[in-house]
Parts: sequence; C-alpha cells; structure tokens
Amino acid sequence: MIRLLRGSVISALVLTSSLLASRAGYAQIGGQQAFSFLNLPTSAKLAGLGGANVSSRDGDATMLYANPALLNADMDGTLGLGYVDYLADIKQTTAAYVFNTEHAGRFGVGLTYLNYGSFEQFDAAGNSMGNFSVNEYALGVTDAYTSGNFTLAGTLKLAVSGIAGNHSVAALADAGALFKHPTKDFNVGLTVKNVGYQLKTYTGAGHEPMPLDVQLGASIKPEHMPLRFSLTAHHLQQFDIVYLDPNQRGQIDENNNEVRPKKTIGDKIARHFVVGAELILSKNLNLRLGYNHLQRKELRLDTRSAGAGMSLGVMIRISQFQLDYTRAYYHASGASNYFTVARNLNSLFKKG
Repeated sequence: MIRLLRGSVISALVLTSSLLASRAGYAQIGGQQAFSFLNLPTSAKLAGLGGANVSSRDGDATMLYANPALLNADMDGTLGLGYVDYLADIKQTTAAYVFNTEHAGRFGVGLTYLNYGSFEQFDAAGNSMGNFSVNEYALGVTDAYTSGNFTLAGTLKLAVSGIAGNHSVAALADAGALFKHPTKDFNVGLTVKNVGYQLKTYTGAGHEPMPLDVQLGASIKPEHMPLRFSLTAHHLQQFDIVYLDPNQRGQIDENNNEVRPKKTIGDKIARHFVVGAELILSKNLNLRLGYNHLQRKELRLDTRSAGAGMSLGVMIRISQFQLDYTRAYYHASGASNYFTVARNLNSLFKKG
C-alpha cells in the first residue's frame, strides 16, 4: 500500500511538471531566468559526458542531480563529494548521499553551494565602499520508486541566492523517469528540471522565471564493446534556443555587402543535443568524452573555438574510493576542473 501511494505521488509529480513545462515553453534561456546555477553540472561524471545526461546509470550518487530516476541499488549507502574550480574565483562544492529504507523506499539528499568570490563595491562617485560576496546554494531531497524495468522519481529543492546581503529564495521540483532494459546495457531517461516559483525576490517585486529544462536521452553499450554511448536532448520545452549577437559583424561578400548570420533549422536542432562516450577499460578505470554543441556555438570566439563544448574525464577506483576528474573546456580564456570522490559508508561502518 505504501509503495502504491508513493508511486502515485511521483506519477502525479511527473504529470504536473510536464504540464507546467508546456506552459513555460516561451521562456528564453541565458540571462532571462533566476537561479540558473541549478543547470550547471555538479559532478565530474556529468561534466565529462557533456554537462547533460539523464540515462547513464551506475553507482555515482552525484548523478541524482542529472536525473532523480537514476537512483538505484548500487548507490545505496554512498556519499559523493564534488568540487569545481571554475574560471576566476568561482568555486562550487557539492554533496550527495543515497540510502534505502526498508519500507519507505530509496532516498537521496543533495546540497550544492556556489561561491563567486569577493567583489569591490563603489558608490555613484566611484568611491570604494568595501567588498561584498555573491553565493548561491540549493538543498534537495529525492524519492525514487522502481517497479520492474521502470523507475519514477521526484526531487524537492529549496534554493537561495545572495548578492551583497540581498537574498532571493525559490522552491523547485524535478521529476524523472528511467527505463532500464532487462537484459541489455540500454537505458532511456526523461527528466523535467527546475519547475518552481520564486518565493522571495531580491527587491520584493518582479518575480523571475525558473531555469526550466526538459531533457530526454538514451545510453547504450553494444555487446562485446568497451564503449557506452549517450545522446541527450535538452531544453525540449523550447525549439528555438539559438542566440545571434546583434552587434556581431557579418562577412563581406563579393559585392562588398555585409552578410549577417541567420538561423537555420539544422542549427536549431543541433544546439539541443549533447553527446557523451565512456571507454570502460575495467571496473576500476573509465575514460569519458563529452561534446555540447550549444556551448561550442555560444562560447567560441569568432576566429576559433578553443575547445569550447568539449570535456575529457577519467574515473579511477582505488580500494573503497571512487575518484573522478574532468576538465571541461568552455572558452578560450580557460577551462574548469571537476573533482568528485565517493565512498560507500555501509562498508565503512559495517559491524564486525
């Protein structure tokens, strides 16, 4: 009875999130939403697979941020800690823990904190008024229910953003679903992320939209091959996510006329997709490669891409610890380093 009730609640959450997503489909991405940090990859594995993945299922507890339906028995008792060294002084830390109860099911708890460093404040006359900080964090609780080959899950989150003593608060929810093939290494995942409402604004007026993202993807490892491929589509609630800089100069044709860039159907489609690959050398060593087309198109320079949108990662298991590292390239000015360490606490505190 309890499991039936939990399954019904999660199903209702999935349906409600989908309906809200369809109503919010006109929202623009990039600079038009609050709490955009919630769409940043929080773990080395997720960043190594291109920054978006809803179907790569293993024992990495930090993947609950990618899709709550990725919770599974291999994560039970696992604590994952992540650290991201972004550009300049921006740092992010993340923690995730998954546990399974005897009657209430499988749960995950996650906390992520993003600090932008210290900034100097000036008045209108240009006089220094000291320094101020900018930081954001989110606390989430995930509940997952598995029946046969299907998993349904939901996450409730509380997010807080602070700028120079001014704070904004939002309540959000993620809903996810996963199909795992009974005999093959093949998964299909769907998630609706960051459906919610801004409870408190910075100024007390003008509520901002949340960073909604509907993602659908699949992962497959062909039999007798050490490779697992993933393809993920993001921002499915909005078809056109192409941004063209109105200040960008166009090319000059043979008639000395400026030809400005135009949106194409192919580019609109391609910007929705992220490709990831995992080279499984052994159970203790994996290599990862990711490509995010949207990042490459939006963050490259006019003359060169400088690796924008690419990411390279590695996973190593040493004794009871799993260590993950990813270097993700966002811009010619530098790349970000992701570190994740995980350990199963059940074996650590197991009696005698």
